[in-house]
Amino acid sequence: MSSFSASYLAETKAILDALDVAQLDRIAEGLAAVRSASGRLFILGVGGSAGHASHAVNDFRKICGFEAYAPTDNVSELTARVNDEGWETSFSEWLKVSRLGARDAVLVFSVGGGNREKNVSPNLVRALELAGEVGAAVFGIVGKDGGATKAAAAACVVIPTVSPDRITPHTEGLCAVVWHLLVSHPALKRSATKWESTK
Repeated sequence: MSSFSASYLAETKAILDALDVAQLDRIAEGLAAVRSASGRLFILGVGGSAGHASHAVNDFRKICGFEAYAPTDNVSELTARVNDEGWETSFSEWLKVSRLGARDAVLVFSVGGGNREKNVSPNLVRALELAGEVGAAVFGIVGKDGGATKAAAAACVVIPTVSPDRITPHTEGLCAVVWHLLVSHPALKRSATKWESTK
């Protein structure tokens, strides 16, 4: 077990060393521009990434003073849409009701970024298509090859694949590292975090 733990941590270090720092800064600066223009931030994720989206909404609102939302936070609306209209449009129809527009941004958390041809996360793909139609900025923190998110994004951090057997845990684990970096970035941070402000 200890050899697995050492290997996992070594893989994590290798991924961190390979992250594209320029993309991180581009996302921070792009989101700051959206906030400055009184735009809103919509964070999309499925599965574990939905949990991340909820946490990140809190951080962007509380730490960065950014009006932010996640469609998965309203389980009643989400499940009603899935039940009545289908999974594929569950995010795009929610974004339409939220009047997603050109001043807003979509931030995607996803292991693969969505892929229409393979029918993987089609709800993310439809949301990205809507963002393109209305001119909303797209950003992403994704794994594998980045999928539809990377193709649509103004800036996108792709978590490099170091171990093909551990793409999901590394992508989801490091997504949390990246969004915490973003909310701590000088371009975005407005409020001190609690423990750092306690004497």
